[in-house]
Amino acid sequence: MKNRPMLTLEDCRKISAAAEAEARKNNWNVCIAILDDGGHLLHLARMDGASPANARIAIAKGRTAAETRRSTAVWQERIAKRPELLNMPQVTPVQGGLPIMAEGVCVGAVGISGVQSHEDEQVAAAGIAALK
Repeated sequence: MKNRPMLTLEDCRKISAAAEAEARKNNWNVCIAILDDGGHLLHLARMDGASPANARIAIAKGRTAAETRRSTAVWQERIAKRPELLNMPQVTPVQGGLPIMAEGVCVGAVGISGVQSHEDEQVAAAGIAALK
């Protein structure tokens, strides 16, 4: 049987706090979703001013990054070249979702929604950096 790293509640709190700090520093109101490696929601924070739709979108971005082990920006680029990939089930090809890698394996993902897509990814990256 294999042993592998997993996200803990404390990990989620660190990621969320760092992501929120990055968003606040830039005066951005976002929703922060942290999911496990199977795309199941572990933690959700919707900052004041972020819309209900941002929660759904952040979860979808995180799920895509977790299940595919790729950033959603990769999917956005791939679909620009191959629109038929839009038929991939449950893939949200909008930048702002990043997988969380530990010891060479995907342990989950962060999805952010609320500002421009590249800014969402900036917030996600800041959250993940808190684990290192």
